Amino acid sequence: MPISPEIKNILFDLGGVILNLDTDLTYSQFAYLSHRPIDVLKREAPSLPFFNEYERGEINDQDFREQLKRFLAISLPDIEIDFAWNAMLLDLPIQRIELLKSVGSKFRIFLLSNTNHIHLQCFNKIVSNSFPFPSLDHLFEKAYYSHLIKMRKPEIEIFEYVLCQNSLKADETLFLDDNLSNLQGAEKLGIKTYHVQHPDLIFTLFDEPKR
Repeated sequence: MPISPEIKNILFDLGGVILNLDTDLTYSQFAYLSHRPIDVLKREAPSLPFFNEYERGEINDQDFREQLKRFLAISLPDIEIDFAWNAMLLDLPIQRIELLKSVGSKFRIFLLSNTNHIHLQCFNKIVSNSFPFPSLDHLFEKAYYSHLIKMRKPEIEIFEYVLCQNSLKADETLFLDDNLSNLQGAEKLGIKTYHVQHPDLIFTLFDEPKR
C-alpha cells in the first residue's frame, strides 16, 4: 500500500507495531499462577474494568496489582505479579529502530500507546539494555502514553488531543496500529489508518528493506 502524497504525519502504536508482543505469554503466566484454564482467563479478563482504568492512569500500580491478585485469587509478591504482567513484552529489533530514523527524516512522527506504568518501566529497560538511549521517546517528535494523558485508544478524545497539541490535520495523518478497534476510533476523525497485522509489514508500507 503506497502512502498517499498528502500524508505528512505518522502516528505509531507501540506493541505489535514497533515492539514485539505476545499477550498469550501473560495469559500463560496468569494460568500458571492461578491454576485456572487459560481460555477462561481470556474470556473473563476483557470485561474487567480495572485493566482499562490502569491504562488511563485512574488507578496506581499497587491498586492494579491488588485487583489482579483478586481476579486470579492468588497472594504473591509484587515482583512475581509484575513478571507475569510483563511477560507479553518481547524484543525490539534494531531494524525497526533504523526504520523509525528513516521515516522520521521524511515525516513528522509520533508514538501513541495504550500502556501503563509497569509496562513502560519494563519497556524502557528493554530499550536501554539494547540501545545507547534510555527510551524511544527521542526518536519521535512526541510520545504519548495513555496512563500519562488519562485517555486511551480507541476513544476519539485521545486522537483529538494529539491532533490539537501538534496542529495536525486529520487527512494528512496516518495511524498505524495492530488493533482494528483503535483504527476505527481514528477513522471517525478522518485520520488515515493502516492495520499492522505483523510488525514487519511496516517495512513494506514505507518501501524500506528489512536489513
